[in-house]
Amino acid sequence: AAAGRRRSLPSPQSLRAILFDVDGTLCDSDPVHYQAFRDMLQEVGFQGGAPITREYFCGHISGKHNRDIGLLLFPDWDEAKRSKFFDDKEAYFRGLAAKDLKALPGLHKLCKWIKEKGLRRAAVSNAPKENVEFMISQVGLEGFFETVILGSDCARAKPFPDPYLKALDHFGITADNAFVFEDSPSGIKAGVAAGMAVVGLTTGNPEAALREAGATFLAKNYDDPAIWAALE
Repeated sequence: AAAGRRRSLPSPQSLRAILFDVDGTLCDSDPVHYQAFRDMLQEVGFQGGAPITREYFCGHISGKHNRDIGLLLFPDWDEAKRSKFFDDKEAYFRGLAAKDLKALPGLHKLCKWIKEKGLRRAAVSNAPKENVEFMISQVGLEGFFETVILGSDCARAKPFPDPYLKALDHFGITADNAFVFEDSPSGIKAGVAAGMAVVGLTTGNPEAALREAGATFLAKNYDDPAIWAALE
């Protein structure tokens, strides 16, 4: 997306909903996923047992749906074997994450603002249901989201727009009434393809890749003045 064509955030008058990705967006979970994938892939002898690099993780795994990651990493495995690998990996991830997963700075302040403004809110994630519920609970946002849309509940997961279109449909609004917080190129592409402005959070992925995917602007976390300037 050329910079000139990036959508700006809806005006305060037309803003009716804010949609959030979960992994890396509500909390800085990417380093934990990287560790879980690195350990588990070494265990199954992926790349001859050489650990995957951070670059490989960002380029091929981060933000993508497990179904798509499985086809990429294990094209020769059957569905049951791939499924078992991801069940084990996610359980390992939750064990690691339970110790130190925290909300991104400013998240609770923003959520309070969203409630005060009476805006609709949804979590839209490619992660498995157990992970999504676990992370929402870890960051203390149980009951905050009115709906949770999973990639696996849609015909196509992110980077396709289907999960975000489903959220807009759920609220009965158009892309001009909402915007998205995302942290991965895959998620940003999905939000942009659904016609929305997307704020890219720089929690784990290279800034150039987030811009390239079409982010309206980038922010470090929810305390970033750029976010508040755009909202107010």
